[in-house]
Amino acid sequence: MKLLNHFAQSLPALSSLCLPAPTAQPDWAYFNDTLGQTLGIERSPHTLSALSGQSLFEGSQPIAMAYSGHQFGHFNPNLGDGRAHLLGEIETPDGLIDLALKGSGQTPYSRAGDGRATLGPMLREVLISEHLHALGIPSTRALAVVTTGQAVARQFGPEPGAILARTAASHIRIGSFEHLAARGQLDELQQLFDYTCARHYPGIRHPMELLQAVCTRQAKLIAQWMSVGFIHGVMNTDNMTLSGESIDFGPCAFMDAYDPKQVFSSIDRGGRYAYQNQPSIAQWNLTRLAECLVALEPESRRDTIIEQAKTLLANFMVNYQAEFEGLMAAKLGLNPLSASILEDWLNLLEQQGVDWTQAHAYLPDAERWLALFKEPEPAQQWRTTWLAMSPDLASMARINPWIVARNHQVEGALQAAQEGDVAPFKRVLSALQTPFQPPGDLNDWGPGSPGFAAGFRTYCGT
Repeated sequence: MKLLNHFAQSLPALSSLCLPAPTAQPDWAYFNDTLGQTLGIERSPHTLSALSGQSLFEGSQPIAMAYSGHQFGHFNPNLGDGRAHLLGEIETPDGLIDLALKGSGQTPYSRAGDGRATLGPMLREVLISEHLHALGIPSTRALAVVTTGQAVARQFGPEPGAILARTAASHIRIGSFEHLAARGQLDELQQLFDYTCARHYPGIRHPMELLQAVCTRQAKLIAQWMSVGFIHGVMNTDNMTLSGESIDFGPCAFMDAYDPKQVFSSIDRGGRYAYQNQPSIAQWNLTRLAECLVALEPESRRDTIIEQAKTLLANFMVNYQAEFEGLMAAKLGLNPLSASILEDWLNLLEQQGVDWTQAHAYLPDAERWLALFKEPEPAQQWRTTWLAMSPDLASMARINPWIVARNHQVEGALQAAQEGDVAPFKRVLSALQTPFQPPGDLNDWGPGSPGFAAGFRTYCGT
């Protein structure tokens, strides 16, 4: 395998040449054989060496990427890869695929950070990204996790160090555009626009066409998140890709009991990135992208272009709602889906605190489904109305997962791995890769205890 360096060569304003830091005693914690085979990368001593900073793949010229971003609504002009290195791109029949490391040492953007990552958060990236992929949701993917043999100081004490090898359609973010626009680097901003279109949206020539295309992909992505109860947790503009892939799985989690206000992230104290806010936050982020793209238009056309951008951004919510309702129609086996039955369904789940995943998976089985409700009478009334609409039970089975990444299962597996036992991690990963297959024991994949759920918080791992 030979890596290419298209991004670094095309966009030097967003690239800083720097090498990953070599590790003392690298070893495999995980290797994705299926993904590796697709990309032409095998689990070997040479691969281990290249993924741990001790050597380079042929052709690789590692860089740290520069970008800015709005974090919890506040603009930070100086972000960038503080602990990540883009090794280069792999040429595949479907286009270029980025190969990057996370936790691979300090870069020009590390500031006071140590540039390192710990084993638990990197294995979390494996579990969540592979699970989203299995659910059919666009996502970056984990190729490997390598332990470093070095302890890393973190909030609760020293933890085992690790490096994640991640693949992506690209790592171009809204924050990439913000970085150049904030500095008034319009020539470089035009180069980024041209590069993004060539790589992800061939045929697009004008800024508002790109905005429309990105809005379309993001509307579909956020609707997919919402349909499975996924809460990203940190939807900053530097975590929203132009490719339409999910990226960065630090404080993310899956919702158990349906609660539109659900928040898991320890740093989201105001609930900015709560489950119900994800569509509007996506629109807010896309507005930041629109501001950058407008700067590429001639001054004489700005007023007209701004009005076009406003229309496209307003249409985002319309498109999102259509995507979400289409997914919910499939989850309920209804075509067409009436607005009233969906509204009643969501109200029913919220009022009784019913588990989101089980409510949909169990729906064809009346006895098992009714047992989820504290007050079965309103549920039975809704079910009678639903059955009268002749739902397609077979189609429901193809879209409603039996298994999602339950927070107590994930946390237990990661804690065991931190302590040296990877067997629970392997078991959980295997289940998450086959989410539409009923597990042997449904109780194993139900929600955690009320006590666990009440105190559960996720952390970004830095």
